[in-house]
Amino acid sequence: MRNGIRRRRTAGRGFTLIEVMIVIAIILALASLIGLALFNRFGEAQENITKIQMKTIEDALKNFYLDFNRYPTDEEGLTVLWSSTNLENPEDEDKWSPYLEEPSPNDQWDNPWGYRQMSEYGDESNYDLWSNGPDGEEGTEDDINSWSDSEAGEETFD
Repeated sequence: MRNGIRRRRTAGRGFTLIEVMIVIAIILALASLIGLALFNRFGEAQENITKIQMKTIEDALKNFYLDFNRYPTDEEGLTVLWSSTNLENPEDEDKWSPYLEEPSPNDQWDNPWGYRQMSEYGDESNYDLWSNGPDGEEGTEDDINSWSDSEAGEETFD
């Protein structure tokens, strides 16, 4: 009779396979929800970092304009903001200073920045600066740019 009592106590102490599987399923469901939320936040963070980088480049472009009374040409590109080797006029090297502390040739998704000296979207005396966004394709909804949205009349980036 003692053996029968011991068996019941031992069996009552452990978890059944179904209980363990239910706990694992709950943990997996919670992990997937948390993972999805973090993934969405990661995308937002990359977009915000790109906007901050764009603002830094815009400030550097304004400082370049103050020194040279023009924005960099398309041939000079954004490279002239951190290196004087692309200056079209060698005489300008005396006025040049680094406008960005570190080179920033690519956006957060490792795509090259888009730059145009003469704006096609806003004031022609201004420039166009854009990132093609996560998909790397120009002209899609995920692009981040420095000009106003022509349809809505609202600024897409300040």
